[in-house]
Amino acid sequence: MTVPTTNPRRDEQAPGAAARAGRPPRVRSPLASLGLHAGLLFGTLCALLPPLWLLVTSFKPKSQSWSMALVKDFTLANYAHVLGGTRFLTWFGNSLTVVLGTTVVGVFIAATTGYALSRFRFPGMRPLVWVLLLTQMFPMAVLIVPLYTTMANLGLLNQPLGLIITYLTIAVPFCAWMLKGFFDTIPVDIDESGRVDGLNPFGTFWRLVLPLARPGIAVTAFYSFVTAWAEVAYATAFMTGEDNLTLAGGLQTFVNRYDTDWGAMTAAAVIIAVPAGLVFGFAQKHLVAGLTAGATKS
Repeated sequence: MTVPTTNPRRDEQAPGAAARAGRPPRVRSPLASLGLHAGLLFGTLCALLPPLWLLVTSFKPKSQSWSMALVKDFTLANYAHVLGGTRFLTWFGNSLTVVLGTTVVGVFIAATTGYALSRFRFPGMRPLVWVLLLTQMFPMAVLIVPLYTTMANLGLLNQPLGLIITYLTIAVPFCAWMLKGFFDTIPVDIDESGRVDGLNPFGTFWRLVLPLARPGIAVTAFYSFVTAWAEVAYATAFMTGEDNLTLAGGLQTFVNRYDTDWGAMTAAAVIIAVPAGLVFGFAQKHLVAGLTAGATKS
């Protein structure tokens, strides 16, 4: 009895096996193609409909906010009210302060931590790596009470610094874990060449390794930015008073128990989305490379 030298099932699964064997390639049936394209179209509509509805509603008068028709009476009154009749610019400044502090400090701490975990061996290194990972398992709602108590004891409530510290507890563990995997992909020979040239470990990190880690830095910076820009729970719990609110807390002022100003809220949401879109457009060319490199090693 002869034993076949090839695995037919493996040949069928290989992309080029049919072509090499002279068999015609497998063709997707028209029904399968129709189902695939219908699913993709449905997913696209589900993704685009909410922001499109938000944009269209922001140009409608308040009386037409619930109308399903497109804009009949185009108006910029909602944007004028948000920018001139509310403390939106104050909220924007508060958010910008918190976002810049969280992004700069968070990326620096995450980068140095990730580099140390990638290059050095010290007592407690492995438990520290697991702590960074396990902190991501706790929902934010569980941490509000202990963080609130801590910030109250330190006198950091209604202070941008207190909000920055709370956001660092979210951003730094994830970013350090991801940057550790990214630094693992950079050859150690670069560090050795820096030491030969007389650089200390921090000089090697700052001058040689960090410039090569720009894709990973872009990913962590974007994650830190989004964490501080779009977060709601901590912003509303730790910041009270209209002069202290960030954009996330300011949006809630358009909603009360009796009425909701949909025109002003949608206009404010559109303005808030613009900086996030600009940051994403600036960092998107590095996002795929950074996420892939950070996920392939740990």
